[in-house]
Amino acid sequence: MKKVTLSYLLISIVFLGACGMINEKNKGKGVNLFTVQQDKELGAQVATEIDGNPAEFPLLDSNQYREVYAYVYKVRDKILNSGNVDFKDEFNWRLRIIHDDSTLNAFCTPGGYIYIYTGILKFLESEDEFAGVLGHEIGHADMRHSTRQMTTMFGLQMLLDVLAGDAAALKQVTAGLIGLKFSRKHETEADAKSVEYLCPTDYNAAGGAGFFEKIQAMGGSGVPEFLSTHPDPGNRIDHFHNAAITSGCQGKNDYKTEYQKMLSKLPR
Repeated sequence: MKKVTLSYLLISIVFLGACGMINEKNKGKGVNLFTVQQDKELGAQVATEIDGNPAEFPLLDSNQYREVYAYVYKVRDKILNSGNVDFKDEFNWRLRIIHDDSTLNAFCTPGGYIYIYTGILKFLESEDEFAGVLGHEIGHADMRHSTRQMTTMFGLQMLLDVLAGDAAALKQVTAGLIGLKFSRKHETEADAKSVEYLCPTDYNAAGGAGFFEKIQAMGGSGVPEFLSTHPDPGNRIDHFHNAAITSGCQGKNDYKTEYQKMLSKLPR
């Protein structure tokens, strides 16, 4: 009998694991060589690096800004309890707020570690708009977009190196996750998920359109650089509203007063 190499065994483990992931929660989520457990582990690694880098990521202290964190977690829980988040119980869904008023962005690592810049919080005007943005980020993690894209970016060998404990490979993958830019298809999928999550709630399910309506009103010179590779804001606005209508969503509430009260508690 020929000697079986370590590489062959690792490849077998990867593909057997992938076969084992073919279940209801992974249907329609593309090719992904990472397991759900690896999503969680990679997300935790990225979160550790971000939390330990206050110069680049100045996080608001959760004790000092307890009311703000309670508010964003309340919105998160409303989305998670919609019944439509596939990995509601598997992923962490931890929220952190980055004190940077100049950045209109939020991002989510694999496993549900979500980061929200104060810039986008202050840019938005109501709770349904924030819920729409938060639902979009939850959608990225729930659809496992990060590790799906990494499968394409890094390929099997990098995954094998990570599985084998290669520290340099793990660091490269972690750096890639922090700066990851999603494809237009993935952005469209996350928009659709945002509507799906908000539809059973009393929120305006197309709340996520509010961000892009404001971006569109700013004109070309005001559009953030990271949106340059995304679908056209006008198309995304239409997709949000059309999806809400097609799905028969009934929610109308925006909770603008409550949202503005939360904003008043952020650092100026």
